[in-house]
Amino acid sequence: VQLQASGGGLVQAGGSLRLSCAASGRTFSNNGMGWFRQAPGKEREFVATIGWRGGGIYYADFVKGRFTISRDNAKNTVYLQMNSLKSEDTAVYYCAAARSSTGTRSEASYAYWGQGTQVTVSS
Repeated sequence: VQLQASGGGLVQAGGSLRLSCAASGRTFSNNGMGWFRQAPGKEREFVATIGWRGGGIYYADFVKGRFTISRDNAKNTVYLQMNSLKSEDTAVYYCAAARSSTGTRSEASYAYWGQGTQVTVSS
């Protein structure tokens, strides 16, 4: 079972990136999915989550209106569209699969984690 996050990179402030998280080894179409991030010297924090049918979407306050989480169960992939990026969005972004059909803001509710993709926003 593997979650492969991709799409990170270097972008200027105000720019956009789209992260993808592809699952292999099993289907996660019945699982909630989430994105977390960890900035240098900081603890990992919740970014967004989406339920198995595409509902149950929740965002951290600091990304509301800028980031959009979505999923394509046919492709076993979840996405994070990030717009209006700020320097404080610089972090390693991780995708995760929840233990149930819905995700939460808590890391404890996630059973599988991807390896992370680096997002660097230059000011």
